[in-house]
Amino acid sequence: MILRDPTGKTNLQILEQNYRNDPVSQELLLSLFEGKTIDFLVVEPNKPNTMVQGKIVRSGYARHGQEAMQRYGQRYAMAQSAMAYQNAGMSQPIIEVDGKLRFTLPGQPLFPPLGDDTILKPTIEWQLQADKAAKLDAELAYITGGMSWEADYNIVAPEKSDLLDFVGWVTMDNQSGKTFENAKIKLMAGDVSKIQQAEVAGYLRNEELAVSAAMPPPVSEKAFEDYHLYTLARPATLRDRETKQVEFIRASGVKSERIYVYDGLKVDWNQWRGYRMENLRNNQDLGTEMETKVAVMREFKNSEANHLGMPLPKGRVRFYKQDDDKQLEFTGENLIDHTPKDETLRVFTGNAFDLVGERRRTNVKVDSSNHWLDESIEIKLRNHKKESVEIRVVEHLFRWINWDITEKSDPFTKTNAQTMEFRIPVKADEERTIHYTVHYSW
Repeated sequence: MILRDPTGKTNLQILEQNYRNDPVSQELLLSLFEGKTIDFLVVEPNKPNTMVQGKIVRSGYARHGQEAMQRYGQRYAMAQSAMAYQNAGMSQPIIEVDGKLRFTLPGQPLFPPLGDDTILKPTIEWQLQADKAAKLDAELAYITGGMSWEADYNIVAPEKSDLLDFVGWVTMDNQSGKTFENAKIKLMAGDVSKIQQAEVAGYLRNEELAVSAAMPPPVSEKAFEDYHLYTLARPATLRDRETKQVEFIRASGVKSERIYVYDGLKVDWNQWRGYRMENLRNNQDLGTEMETKVAVMREFKNSEANHLGMPLPKGRVRFYKQDDDKQLEFTGENLIDHTPKDETLRVFTGNAFDLVGERRRTNVKVDSSNHWLDESIEIKLRNHKKESVEIRVVEHLFRWINWDITEKSDPFTKTNAQTMEFRIPVKADEERTIHYTVHYSW
């Protein structure tokens, strides 16, 4: 927590800071008056109210300690639960009235005036020191939970065009327990490091929400440290338990390209995580299962020339296409990561209904003594659409780092050390077959 004079005229220092989270309640006051005698108001139907005196032998008050459990972990929580179970019978109050014990309150307790050390709600107490007496508007800065934000994007494509209309929103969620009136809201985007306690659910995102006094327009975006800071267009009231959306980017005529990708190798790589490459190379059954779906991707560049060019915070992207009756139809959604300007976005939106792929291994030869392996692959692509398409066939040469394509039906591009890509045009109602043989050596 930081307390300071933003003008720099007064030097403030917090000597001591105490957080009180024991607000006054009937149960707490009973515990404070254990061993003492107080008045109880007795109210009975069709009878005048009467007053009796009772001595509080046991209050039955038990602290829940939820925050302490979160702070000190599972072992502390289990110990507290065991203690609560052992002391289950201690939760009833015991009041002595006329020399007899009662396990219920004889009436409504009437307590003496509150002392100076009691509080009505959770409170922070400070002992301050300043270099001089002054009256000023101080700035208080602290990190709080219960606030988060995320970006959402709606992208609309016309009926017969791939020029997109692009609208971005920020969605802010305030679960902090406090309402901020006419707030200046700044949103920081980036992978901000923040320590999370292991026992606390880590739903807080890496974006942090900063709230202070009213701000002037217009909308601004700027680099801040190694992140990006977005200042909303106008003052906004962010109420407790409220979710608020504000538009922060709008663009039209964004050029995009629809891409079809067939990645037919079906392997659960999580199952093989940590295995040596020799295990992948020597397992002849690995890679014989195939995927038949052809993925649909949308690709566009986040540049000023393409009517964008603002750093885009990570969030959900929803795609819509205008039908011939001018209505919008939902065509897919996915998540994007933080994207700087001038970078290209490629978003998976679903699988094509009318495109099918098949991938088969047609031959394999292994000569372990001479340290080589040959593998032949055949891929079939079928287009049941009414128009021609280009399908990008992605192949993973995963068996070893040294490889060479000794035979191929079509040209390919090496995209990285163990991946290559064919770009295959497929006419309407056509089936295309491609094949290649790869030679591994070690």
